[in-house]
Amino acid sequence: MEKKYSNGDITVVWKPDSCIHSTLCWRGLTNVFNPKKRPWIDMEGTDSEAIIAQVEKCPSGALSFYKNSAPEALPETVDVETIVEVSPNGPLMVYGNIKVKDAEGNETVKYKVTAFCRCGGSQNKPYCDGTHGKIGFTG
Repeated sequence: MEKKYSNGDITVVWKPDSCIHSTLCWRGLTNVFNPKKRPWIDMEGTDSEAIIAQVEKCPSGALSFYKNSAPEALPETVDVETIVEVSPNGPLMVYGNIKVKDAEGNETVKYKVTAFCRCGGSQNKPYCDGTHGKIGFTG
């Protein structure tokens, strides 16, 4: 279930089921993203530009944003080649626009960054859910 947080200018959307707990969201911006507080996102902690810059660091796409002047606009596409990167002891990161087809043939379009499970323990396959850290995956 996604959650939304707004400061009037922008809305940050958090999809906990997609989160791989990389901690990149709150490193350097704990006045907005603080997992020790509830709610863990405080949109009044800084300006919209700093929040956007931090959200764009999210490797799984669990965090996204939209400007309130254009709510629920189409996701931003990335106009670059697709890059695949193996994270040490973590997920397979795919940067760029991709289409993922599941076993039943359903297709999902992903933009920017997608994290795929390499450890086999994710409860959200084929996507990473951060289980690799809990089970001590190395590879």
